[in-house]
Amino acid sequence: MPYDRRISTSMTREVRALLLVDNSATALFYWGMLLKRLDYKVVSKRSAEEALKVLETDPPSIVLTETALSGMDGVALLKAIKAARRYQDIPVVMLTASEDPVLRAECERLGCAAWFRKDVEPDDLYQKLQSLVEKTPRSHIRLNTSVKVIVGDGTTLGGTARTEFASAISEGGLYIRTQYPQPQNALTPVRIFLESNEVRAKAVVLYSYAKNEGPCKEPGMGIKFTEISDGDRRLIRQFIKEQLSRDIVH
Repeated sequence: MPYDRRISTSMTREVRALLLVDNSATALFYWGMLLKRLDYKVVSKRSAEEALKVLETDPPSIVLTETALSGMDGVALLKAIKAARRYQDIPVVMLTASEDPVLRAECERLGCAAWFRKDVEPDDLYQKLQSLVEKTPRSHIRLNTSVKVIVGDGTTLGGTARTEFASAISEGGLYIRTQYPQPQNALTPVRIFLESNEVRAKAVVLYSYAKNEGPCKEPGMGIKFTEISDGDRRLIRQFIKEQLSRDIVH
């Protein structure tokens, strides 16, 4: 299969630097680990003063801050960033335990890019971060993993049933490692095994790579779901959420 440079460009994304500010060590650990698993480079600081020093030396692509900080609070940090010509275009997202509507309104007036409570779903936070820093934002979290997949169903239209492994999964589709990638635009049924659950879907091949092609230099194909039930989509979403938060305590 010929190498598609347009697909390669969309697959190999720049790793974005993210500055995370919170005076809670537990919060910094949880959100720092989760955001790293979402493929961000995370710099964690426990005060606004330390965060401003980072901005001076190595400005990030985006800032996430709690509003309640020791010393200079998150609102003052937001104000300082938006007042500095050098930093004012850096998006600032408030990731906070506060439920104060007056405080939220003040942050929005000062120019924060988004306000999230700390019980936010990872997918909602990810979508917003993508929209703020990517020219072609992803709609769903793309999790690097290894799950068993059966491609095809043995029928003439479905093709030979083969057991393969997906190395990435999202609510929208899969990247399947295989020595037998199907051509672009081919339609295929798939069965995906997520621990004790089985997901069934129909999909279309978006792109294929032969050996030594593609960003990972491994043969395979990226597929997009064309038919999948709401229940199966929820199973994928839950699987991704559990994998992201595995071994870290919120």
